[in-house]
Amino acid sequence: MAPVSAARRREVVDALRRGTVPQAGLDLFAVGLGRFETAIDDELSTAVSGGAVFKAVRGEYGSGKTFFARWLAERAKRRGMAATEIQISETETPLHRLETVYRRLVERMSTASYQPSALRDVVEAWFFTLEEEVLAEGTVPLSADGQPDLQVLAARVDELMERRLAGVARTTPAFAAALRGYRRARLADDHATAEALLAWVGGQPNVAASAKRAAGIRGDLDHFGALGFLQGLLTVLRDCGHPGLLVVLDEIETLQRVRSDVREKALNALRQLIDEVDNGRFPGLFLVITGTPAFFDGQQGAQRLPPLAQRLATDFSTDPRFDSPRAIQIRLTGFDLPKLIELGGAVRDLFASGARNPERVTSLVDDAYLAELAKAVTGGLGGQVGVAPRVFLRKLVADVLDRVDYIDDFDPRRDYHLTLTSSELSEVERNAAASTLSAADADEVELDL
Repeated sequence: MAPVSAARRREVVDALRRGTVPQAGLDLFAVGLGRFETAIDDELSTAVSGGAVFKAVRGEYGSGKTFFARWLAERAKRRGMAATEIQISETETPLHRLETVYRRLVERMSTASYQPSALRDVVEAWFFTLEEEVLAEGTVPLSADGQPDLQVLAARVDELMERRLAGVARTTPAFAAALRGYRRARLADDHATAEALLAWVGGQPNVAASAKRAAGIRGDLDHFGALGFLQGLLTVLRDCGHPGLLVVLDEIETLQRVRSDVREKALNALRQLIDEVDNGRFPGLFLVITGTPAFFDGQQGAQRLPPLAQRLATDFSTDPRFDSPRAIQIRLTGFDLPKLIELGGAVRDLFASGARNPERVTSLVDDAYLAELAKAVTGGLGGQVGVAPRVFLRKLVADVLDRVDYIDDFDPRRDYHLTLTSSELSEVERNAAASTLSAADADEVELDL
């Protein structure tokens, strides 16, 4: 394994210990995604060069859709792109209200350098870039001590900003007006107005009316205005060195559970987004949706809107080994036992690289033991390997590797007995466990290794 920084290793191991997907470092233990790498990198190149890409990812629960999305986000950030992941939800983020989707997009946007929400850092970097471009032109007079004339500089930056936002201002003048007002407020040290207008750019509701009047904008952001704001955000990102934006709409299968009228609006909004991507409205956008096969194939999902179903149509009648990674829809087949053991080995090696006694870790938690633990966890979850990775990795790190590393006389084969409790399982994992356990034993089961 290539050298890994202590901070990066700790972030990954701590997340696995908690039973969550790490926010970064997924390439350190990605298993089974190699077949997508070349195609994904080609499509990222398309977005970085000013194109736009749409991708649908299908897979059953536990097949690794969230992991795939975050793995993709890491690759995008390494290209300089910004990335954001949004959980579609009927109450929190309804897909048919694109103004809400845009707001969540901004709230969760990050880059390799900036954590969510990166909007303030991105906007400030944009204005700094504009100033640098103006100064490089040599049109701003300098004082005797070499300092630029601030009034002339501000005017030139305003002119350059207007040119950069001209295309956006034609369709969504409020976005350009809010940025213009934000800059004026910052220069005047009116921090309250500046903060309010930055919130407006981020799609936040309930912005003070006085701040909006100061920028010459009225009303609230609506469904159609949100598309214009996204277009403007892409312009700002590109100008300050981020050539694209990856947007992941996760758990889109939740649309199947909403009222029929809301579902139809949401499906139509998704169809509209795909068409706008295809029409080239969003240079630099890489839009990804994830969902279960039931959403893509079922009558309560995409098939309910034939134009959407046609756009997502992909032939999956062949062996999964021959799936095209360039198709508009790709499928994750989930884990089998060998992949689960391979995953355990990658995590074991990562842990050992920072352990107090690496040799003890690799000796006591060898591949044979990993196979025993993987079989035990999978057996406790009804034999459903696809449901097992999260629990398997949590047990491996928290119950086995930590003890081997910190307790000198601990031997997992002799001293550890796997126990699954309902409180530590997700709903899907509990359902899988219930298929194995009797009602009397459903709360806790001990599995000998």
